[in-house]
Amino acid sequence: MIADNLQRLKEKINSTCLSVGREPHDVKLVAVSKYFGINTITEAAGLGVTDFGENKAQELRDKYKILGDKVKWHFIGTLQRNKVKYVVNSSLLIHSVDSKILAEEINRQAEKEDKIQKILLEVKTSGEESKSGLGNNEQVFKLAEDCRKLKNIQFIGLMTMAPFTDDERLIRKSFSDLRKLKDELNQHGNNLTELSMGMTSDFEIAISEGSTIVRIGSAIFGPRDYSKDWRDS
Repeated sequence: MIADNLQRLKEKINSTCLSVGREPHDVKLVAVSKYFGINTITEAAGLGVTDFGENKAQELRDKYKILGDKVKWHFIGTLQRNKVKYVVNSSLLIHSVDSKILAEEINRQAEKEDKIQKILLEVKTSGEESKSGLGNNEQVFKLAEDCRKLKNIQFIGLMTMAPFTDDERLIRKSFSDLRKLKDELNQHGNNLTELSMGMTSDFEIAISEGSTIVRIGSAIFGPRDYSKDWRDS
């Protein structure tokens, strides 16, 4: 199942890239493996998937203890300050930084690990109260400035989640707003390269609006069974 799903997904990514004049290798696929077990991750890795995204700090910690650096780990969920220690040692990239206090704790833990931690700032472009992220451009510019002062952090881009809607115009606006914000930040001395946006339901729109990282779970692994512990799957 995973092999067939991956084949279909890669074909869609490739065709979408080509339709908007982009190269497929410019879009990184992060397989969202939350709630899926080690065997499932290992199977996907054997099929060529290199990057995996986790939403829960303790789950990432425990999977990293088993698989280590055999794959590249991304932390994509809401991150609490007291759980940063579970994430920094394993994560290639933390996608969800949305406050100065969180950035400072990541910097502190990264210094302990003798590591420069790559991060993205999470921006709430949807306007939905239920979503996490920085709520306006002023907050983003201020946090970007704060991050540049932290020697064990490398701020490389932005992340967002589209609104929960079938209205393609609203989804596209959410992604295009993030791309424009990235351009504005770069005009003010930043050197951002990454836009993490697009999931199973909307990655084609995200790619057409400039996404460099798509976070896709169910289109690869199928539906999640939330009644089971990932250790049992």
